[in-house]
Amino acid sequence: MKFHWFAQQYYTRLPSDYGDTVHSSWVTPPAAVADPVQVGEDYHMYIRLMQQADGLGWDSLLLNEHHQTSLAMTPSPNLIASVLAATTENAAIALCGNSLALYNPPIRVAEEIAMLDCLSGGRVIAGIVFGTPMDTAFSYGVPPIELRDRFHEARELITRSWKAQEPFAFNGKYTQLRYVNPWPRPVQQEIPVWIPGSGSPETWDVVNELDYCYGYLSFSGKQSAAPIVGGFWDYTESQGANMNPNRMAFTQIICCADSDAEAERQYSDAVKYFYRQNPIGLEFATPPGYNTLPSIQANLTRARTQSAEERMKAQRGELSFWEYDELGYIIAGTPERVEQRVRALATDLRIGQLITCMHVGDLPEEVAAQNNHLFGSAVIPKLRDVWADEEDRWTPKVSQERVAAKFGSAAGLPA
Repeated sequence: MKFHWFAQQYYTRLPSDYGDTVHSSWVTPPAAVADPVQVGEDYHMYIRLMQQADGLGWDSLLLNEHHQTSLAMTPSPNLIASVLAATTENAAIALCGNSLALYNPPIRVAEEIAMLDCLSGGRVIAGIVFGTPMDTAFSYGVPPIELRDRFHEARELITRSWKAQEPFAFNGKYTQLRYVNPWPRPVQQEIPVWIPGSGSPETWDVVNELDYCYGYLSFSGKQSAAPIVGGFWDYTESQGANMNPNRMAFTQIICCADSDAEAERQYSDAVKYFYRQNPIGLEFATPPGYNTLPSIQANLTRARTQSAEERMKAQRGELSFWEYDELGYIIAGTPERVEQRVRALATDLRIGQLITCMHVGDLPEEVAAQNNHLFGSAVIPKLRDVWADEEDRWTPKVSQERVAAKFGSAAGLPA
């Protein structure tokens, strides 16, 4: 089993009434709320925590792309990735991802990922995403009906350009280039590709056809995610596609402490901050044309494992700390309890790539650093046996070798 360090790079000094008074934390949040100096301090904190994780045995450091939001101040994940590529040694750099439809021309993504792969010595995971409607349709003005076509055309151009031995012409519907010849080419002959999704059957078809890793990046936990993750595996099996658990990545908020009581004391406010301070205007979340008919049909027919009232209470920060834990939004407590819960999550949902959210909301850096230390030293080594007999072609070979060489038996890996 592999572990990928992640945090939504939240602005940590939002006003206490922000979630109640701001119509949407995405697309139209008031820019005056954010102090640029504080934003810089937040960036440095996230970088320090990722550098610490590199020294504790995580398999990758994961970054995402979002726009015009206080939830994730990462409009260009490749910029943070360049810092990490130059200042870390072991973990892969996972870009989950670059929103391909937003780049004109998208060859820019091919160039930057290749550059990062060279800088890191072959440690890049190329996560490529369709992008949320808030990012694509409203922040960047891409017509929702064009999004999938733009994405697939860009994906074809990018992956072809990494392998081409000589310049070629590309004549797509949205991109026409007489000369495609990116310098440099990546170190890796086959860069691992991940595609996050929210349950669309069309996305399942793509990842199964091309044998990519599918990422269900949910922040609602096991109970809410089970119908979608289970649906993916059922569909994959029905298509005769690869059932390797390392083709599934899943996000989980982790709150590790010396005791259960200490976990509640240290993390409760930050968990509620994370959920309460992130309202999204309904008009931004569901533009016509963004979801295809098969996606709408699949969503309507899926089983509901949570009531609408529970979901609303969670989003408003109205659940107790242990209610968030019981429903799976977080996994909290001592290292022993966290290990048991993560093991059950990974085996029940067939997850080989766990994206651990180690910082949440406005959590103080020292608590997040302790979270890193406890999980990295006392939990990760005990979970390496999960899916250990399965091949992993979705984590860079170089990073697998370096993590094994540095941590060896201490991380439950062959030295």
